[in-house]
Amino acid sequence: MNGSPSPHSDAARRGLVFGLAAYGLWGVLPIYFKQLGTISAIDIVAHRILWSLPFLAVLLWLGRGWREVRGAFAKPRTLALLIVTAVLIGVNWLLYVYAVTAGFILAASLGYYLNPLVNVVLGRVVLKEKLSGLQWAAVALAGAGIAALAAGAVGQLWISLTLCVSFATYGLLRKIAPVDAVAGLAVETALLAPLALVWIVWGIAAGSPVFGTTGSETALLTLAGIVSTTPLLLFTAAARRLRYSTLGMLQFFAPTLQFLLAVMLYGERFTTAHAIAFGAIWAALLLYVTALVRQPRAPQPPE
Repeated sequence: MNGSPSPHSDAARRGLVFGLAAYGLWGVLPIYFKQLGTISAIDIVAHRILWSLPFLAVLLWLGRGWREVRGAFAKPRTLALLIVTAVLIGVNWLLYVYAVTAGFILAASLGYYLNPLVNVVLGRVVLKEKLSGLQWAAVALAGAGIAALAAGAVGQLWISLTLCVSFATYGLLRKIAPVDAVAGLAVETALLAPLALVWIVWGIAAGSPVFGTTGSETALLTLAGIVSTTPLLLFTAAARRLRYSTLGMLQFFAPTLQFLLAVMLYGERFTTAHAIAFGAIWAALLLYVTALVRQPRAPQPPE
């Protein structure tokens, strides 16, 4: 009998680790961006793009990924997909940073609570992934909780919906794009870099404090590439190894951390609707995980 794990199960386990790490880092990112609250969101995102380039270049060199980058630019369909994903992730970054620095972390967390539901639906409709009755019940329960939360946050609902749609679509397109995590993100960053560079140069010419007003702000801005790129790389690596619906349910981890930071650290208002949503979403996650555990495993092929 062959007791070694199958390549598929090993990839799924690594995908699970990557996914939890990505969402854990995303969950605590508001702490980093709150330290840059005096700097505009678009300045922060421009630095985020430009400082990601050298970090990604080193990763490509270490992983010998430059050939894949050149291949992505040489394939029109792949390049077209990455142009779309670059726009989507740029919009998502900009709106997320704005939400955090403007004091709307709860609205951002609602957007990322909505995201798993959209991922599950996309996984079913676009990728034809199967869902059991218990999994559909989890989706319905989470949807009811989010509806209660949305009812109490109508004023910032546009932030939540835009974050949700942009990132869910980004994740789906990156899953089907034939390029690995580092190379794909490098191409996206290279596509956005000219816009970021023009913005920074224009700000310097206009006398704007695009590098911050203190040494600590400047240091934090130079770390923006590593801070923001690391969880995104982990996410894209997880997306290529996990069922998209499973990845969607993992996403409850990040907004829960953001939710707790907003209420307990930054004093944003906690309402009855938030309490209902919080309970319903975690009950839905428990249901979904139970369904995954009870799912029959396919027999392993003989050695």
